[in-house]
Amino acid sequence: MSVEAKQAKQLVIDEIKEKIENAGSVVAVDYLGLTVAEADKLRADLRKEGVSFTVYKNTLIKRAIAGTDVESFGEGETLKGSTALAFSSEDLTAGARVLAKAIKDYKKMAFKGGIVEGVVYDKNQIEEFSTIPSKEELIARFMGSIQSPMTKLALTLKAIAEAQEA
Repeated sequence: MSVEAKQAKQLVIDEIKEKIENAGSVVAVDYLGLTVAEADKLRADLRKEGVSFTVYKNTLIKRAIAGTDVESFGEGETLKGSTALAFSSEDLTAGARVLAKAIKDYKKMAFKGGIVEGVVYDKNQIEEFSTIPSKEELIARFMGSIQSPMTKLALTLKAIAEAQEA
């Protein structure tokens, strides 16, 4: 192998390593069977959520994680066959949620595993992870659950006050 080819591979390995270190979550999927149009739509949907989606060679991913805390990510079936990685930094569940929707819509993809905040998860755990709503949605639900009892209390107190006035 030429020196240039080795350097090019090392650049990709360094890129993968940096993306994994900087991402809050990394989700691996088998993307085989997607049409170009489906892949383009998927990338656009992921981009809207701030998720980058890239296809890498499994051997380069394995080299990038070798000797790290997430080395077990390369074990088992996770890095076999066609593999694409979705990197999420801000909303940790965004990549998994968008990919879960695509898997449901296209019926051509499958979760392979993932890394969330430095912990390696298998495909079943990532499927469960994909059901967690976004941070904004969780906050909205929480605020709604707080607001409802407060509204009832205020209406009850108002009714008591009106009854005492009469």
